[in-house]
Amino acid sequence: MLAGLPPLPAAAATVFEGVSFEDRITLAGSELVLNGIGLRAAGWFKAYVAALYLPRPARSEAEVLAQAGPKRVRLVLLVNAPAVELAKGFDKGVLRNSGAHAQALRPRLSRMFELMQSAGKLKEGDTVDLDFDPARGTTLVLNGQPRGEPIVGDDFYAGVLRSFVGGHPYHKKLKAGMLGLPPP
Repeated sequence: MLAGLPPLPAAAATVFEGVSFEDRITLAGSELVLNGIGLRAAGWFKAYVAALYLPRPARSEAEVLAQAGPKRVRLVLLVNAPAVELAKGFDKGVLRNSGAHAQALRPRLSRMFELMQSAGKLKEGDTVDLDFDPARGTTLVLNGQPRGEPIVGDDFYAGVLRSFVGGHPYHKKLKAGMLGLPPP
């Protein structure tokens, strides 16, 4: 009976540095689009690729932060590494981009640091999602499994986003890629 039906279309995906990212995802009941993908590297050392998913495309920090609704930053590791190293970099990046808001973020950032560090050792190919649901907060998801309770506050996720696309990002090429812009 099903033989006469056309095949279902395959989900569109974008491949970057050998990693496939869906062009559209659903998070907290909302459809998000792949805004851009960037590479976190230091010289020849490639640490991870990061994708930004938003309700609609954005090409600047202000446009990213102005969007209401769910959002996702997905990291895919390109190396084996202790989770504490990712946690340290994340901590520094959020604080460096938070200015006057840094003090208010510290207790929640400490909780995220603990959740990241508790992962132990991360392996090449592991996915780390930093998901934001306005009704719940920010959830750390490792390889599809949520870790701990969500961290509340729009301001916290704004700090997460600024660490990637703000004035002092982890890397300028990473920022450009996540914003869908050509490399600087």
